[in-house]
Amino acid sequence: MADIKPFCAYRPKKGWEERIAALPYDVYSREEACEVVRKNPYSFLAIDRAETQFDVKVDIYAPEVYEKAHDMLWKQIAEGRFLREEKPCYYLYEQIMEGRSQTGIVACASIDDYSNNIIKKHENTRADKEQDRIRHVDVCNMQTGPIFLAYRAEDTLRELTRKVKEEPPVYNFTSEDGIIHRVWVIDEEFKIHIIRESFRKIPAVYIADGHHRCASAVKVGLKRRKENPNNNGEEEYNYFLSVLFPDEELHILDYNRVVRDLNGLDRASFLDRVGECFEVEEVGATPYSPMEKGNFGMYLEGKWYHLKARNEICSVDAVKGLDVSILQDHLLAPVLGIADPKTDKRIDFVGGIRGLKELERRADCDMKIAFSMYPTSIKELFDVADASRLMPPKSTWFEPKLRSGLFLHDLGNK
Repeated sequence: MADIKPFCAYRPKKGWEERIAALPYDVYSREEACEVVRKNPYSFLAIDRAETQFDVKVDIYAPEVYEKAHDMLWKQIAEGRFLREEKPCYYLYEQIMEGRSQTGIVACASIDDYSNNIIKKHENTRADKEQDRIRHVDVCNMQTGPIFLAYRAEDTLRELTRKVKEEPPVYNFTSEDGIIHRVWVIDEEFKIHIIRESFRKIPAVYIADGHHRCASAVKVGLKRRKENPNNNGEEEYNYFLSVLFPDEELHILDYNRVVRDLNGLDRASFLDRVGECFEVEEVGATPYSPMEKGNFGMYLEGKWYHLKARNEICSVDAVKGLDVSILQDHLLAPVLGIADPKTDKRIDFVGGIRGLKELERRADCDMKIAFSMYPTSIKELFDVADASRLMPPKSTWFEPKLRSGLFLHDLGNK
């Protein structure tokens, strides 16, 4: 049921992959992006964030920024730093982080599958973030950042992946953050047939990470359709660049919260209010990371606490039963006054990759209180998406992040 097709990727010429590969554009501030590009002008971040080529007075959304991205991209191609596959292929992309491996199939997914909910979502998107990537993809005529998709593991694809990985990879390098990246090209016709037919038997795939990139790619495709009345559905703009991972290999990290103040409460009154819905246990100075669902760590004024949700606030509902929902609905909103975590400036979110010491630092510095979370599971993500529901913001943090620049998808003639 899922239309997952091979494509002729632009990819780095051998020897350039390590210098070109870059973390996703949206994990950096402008200042951080400029520093990365200063150290490595060949980083694909220079193209994904072309404002790095301008004075800080230039608006990051100015038309000349997108034109610069186009010119830099096609200059890199013209100068031979990228090659273009001669025939449509699939690729395997393996990432190894701290000994844990995840291997995805690089391919193009259908914008129709997105529109028809075969590709399922679990987050809303913001129009301003969409518009940025719409302009970037449309002006560059290239999809540069892959969408992180997940599917329920399937025996045929598992076995094919195992066999392909017995062969030498075309890329094998370790990035600065210690993550190993390996890539294999799948160009044999019988393997291509097996992959495409296997996905056609899979009823749904899920957006794990990259909702804004995905929505933007789809809207560029729909725009191109309107501009091309003779569209037959096979044009490249009808598909978007993806990496599809089996659920059994994915690992979601905690996505933690920090809040600026106690909403006018003193420490004792605040703890009393928290105790109405949670069992509260002081655990001292040692950072506390919850070990099971329904449990939370809380850091306040130099001390860690273990919070356990009382039975009456737990739920079997796909969304209300999420730990991020329990904390939001029974503590952040009623006690701390965080009614809308998407817009409230008093709350911030800290990815689990940064560790509990970062929560302590924030609470001791620019915030007041921190909460460590038990990670959302991939099953919970699937359950929410299958119910056509949405998770609260900042519910999942996937690691490792996919690199941009290793695979580019040309949208073809405008």
